Amino acid sequence: MTWLRDRMEFLLFVSSTALLLAGGGAWLLGSMSVAELLWGAGTCLGLLFAIAWTVAAVRQRQLSVDVIALLALAGALVVGEWFAGAMITVMLATGVLLEARAGARARRELSLLVERAPRTARRQVDGRVVEVPVDDVAKGDRILVGTGEVVPVDGRLMSAGVLDEAALTGESFPVERPAGDEVRSGVVNAGSPIDLMATSVAAESTYAGVVRLVEQAQASSAPFVRAADRFAVVFVPLTLVLAGAAWALSGDPVRAVAVLVVATPCPLLLAAPIAIMSGLSRAAHIGVVIKGGGALERLAAGRVILFDKTGTLTQGQPTLADVVTAGDHIDSDEILRLAASLDQVSPHVLASSIVTAATRRGLRLEMPEDVHEEHGYGLGGRIGSHEVRVGKASWIVDGVQPAWVRQVRRRADLDGSLTVFVAVDGEPAGAFLLEDPIRPDAPRMVRALREVGISRVVLVTGDRADIADAVGRIVGVDTVLAECDPADKLAAIEIEEELGSTIMVGDGVNDAPALAAAGVGVALAARGATASSEAADVVLTVDRLDALADAILIARRSKRIALQAVLVGMGLSFVAMVAAAVGLLAPAIGAVTQEVIDVLAIGIALRAVLPGRVHTIAMPPADVAIARALKVEHDAVLVVVEQIRAVADALSTRDCDLAPAHTLLKRLEGELLPHERADEAQLVPLVSRALGGTDATASMSRTHAEIEHQVSRLRRLLTDLDNDSVQPEDVVELRRVLYGLYAVLRLHNAQEEEGAFSLVPAGPARGAAARQP
Repeated sequence: MTWLRDRMEFLLFVSSTALLLAGGGAWLLGSMSVAELLWGAGTCLGLLFAIAWTVAAVRQRQLSVDVIALLALAGALVVGEWFAGAMITVMLATGVLLEARAGARARRELSLLVERAPRTARRQVDGRVVEVPVDDVAKGDRILVGTGEVVPVDGRLMSAGVLDEAALTGESFPVERPAGDEVRSGVVNAGSPIDLMATSVAAESTYAGVVRLVEQAQASSAPFVRAADRFAVVFVPLTLVLAGAAWALSGDPVRAVAVLVVATPCPLLLAAPIAIMSGLSRAAHIGVVIKGGGALERLAAGRVILFDKTGTLTQGQPTLADVVTAGDHIDSDEILRLAASLDQVSPHVLASSIVTAATRRGLRLEMPEDVHEEHGYGLGGRIGSHEVRVGKASWIVDGVQPAWVRQVRRRADLDGSLTVFVAVDGEPAGAFLLEDPIRPDAPRMVRALREVGISRVVLVTGDRADIADAVGRIVGVDTVLAECDPADKLAAIEIEEELGSTIMVGDGVNDAPALAAAGVGVALAARGATASSEAADVVLTVDRLDALADAILIARRSKRIALQAVLVGMGLSFVAMVAAAVGLLAPAIGAVTQEVIDVLAIGIALRAVLPGRVHTIAMPPADVAIARALKVEHDAVLVVVEQIRAVADALSTRDCDLAPAHTLLKRLEGELLPHERADEAQLVPLVSRALGGTDATASMSRTHAEIEHQVSRLRRLLTDLDNDSVQPEDVVELRRVLYGLYAVLRLHNAQEEEGAFSLVPAGPARGAAARQP
């Protein structure tokens, strides 16, 4: 019975078409009685299904337009219009089959995710590998993921790996990930077996969240689709009145049947749902899960957008900004290497940031021994011959705080940074400053939202006003509302609703009430599932904010196409109804006419499943490869940039030692300048190609020239100085040049992050055109 139920639409289409064609063949051979018998059977088949659909609508207390099809089929039998009845049956069967196939296509992008959900994991215990249910995996467990297997839980790579992330990001090529990188559940190991340390349990992992989102996404219908049933309140009486008037004025019941035949409203019943469901499919294809057609239509209507800050406009996870050393006995790279080696075995979010920073710098990490945790203070252990501790300042630095600790805390307070202190062999060695950087693609995303019709952008956050204002200025919002608790966010949404339909974007648990209250709630779940994903109407499963602007474009296009299909289809149907009422269309010709109208309307609706205009820039694979290689160099020279400030800070007007400045100059000329020249020669042209003009890269080229100029000035200044005759004013000038160069490089790096590297997809290039018509 299940097999029969799943294929009912197809069987109805095949049987009704076969009866129609067989009757046509008999009519051509002159067997009119056989033809009428076959067409009559087709009419009765359609009548049975129409009765079933109408009864179902009555049970749900809905006035359905299916009643028109029922009356048309019954009228065809009464007046003996067998061919018209058979055509109506084929028309209904065709519409039902198209709806089922379109629905299956629209759900395919989401259903594939559900089918691939992992059930078990291979946990490493005492040197053995034990297969356990995925729900038994705990944070900190070591997991082995074999070649071709799905990563079962979110975790951190203990060894480098090659991953296929297509199921979550849509990228079709494997991605190489170094040890220390965070990996989301649901991706596939496309290389050698990898070791993974679980950072969340299965129920809290990305893939489990996506599965729940899929179930919610298919649970509702669109207001536009429901409006089709409400339209029946007007359309059904109008049709019956017109059919009755045609019969009464002409005295011919055939005219009434002809009106009913051409009034069968397949465009309204099928075209709108097909367009809306196709829009859901297109959105899922770019990594945006929209929970039903209702959410899609509200997204299309949005005019005011509110953003949370942390994890939405910012990265949402700490990133190493600087390493401050306690003295000259150990350099910053060695401090980072030792701390990251110890933190490899810690599931703490700050530990992950430190490990990631070390791996990006290419530092060789060792596995720690004798690891122990001081709850609430930090982690200790042995790395090679060194005893290392990582944690709070009170655990690392005893007694009166030295000047370097006060400097670290002052900088942390000014920048809103977090601090982690490090001790090596019992002595304070240094500290890490970690900050939550602004997403490089956030300013471009805000500009894209304005281009698609968003009239107002608001930043609403619980963070301090000075930090929130800085983020708002850089990103380009209209208003900043700082120090807001969940109740304040709800109040902000109520106020903004007076200016237009609202869209709230967030990713934290405290955002869930606001997401539920807004016209549309949008959650970012690329790094894992949270309460915000459950409360939201739209969920981004890709870690790219510009997908939201593309989703709005898709939603508006789908709604526009649905309206076009309905207006064209119902407009033509009404013209045909009038023609039938005055006797210009016989029932048989009317049935053929209505079939043509239906196919035309459904064809218009199916345009929604085709790619439309998007804002996401898709670069050729060769350009993406170049950009990624330059991004690796870009990250590597950040250490040199931070060294500029460290050297400037250490300069003293008394007994000035210029050796650190000379060492810095060698690194600037040997590492930084070659990278900047490569950027000018390779990165600037590919960004120009992606954005379609050189104006977008003019400022980038100008700063490349300024960097060359400032390094040249530094070289000339150091050449003129020697340690025996350095005067205080010389030190002031040297410090001024260094701080100026540092400021230019910081601004330039931010330009490259936003204007160039944010264009590069997280995985390999798709190789598609930048913008599709």
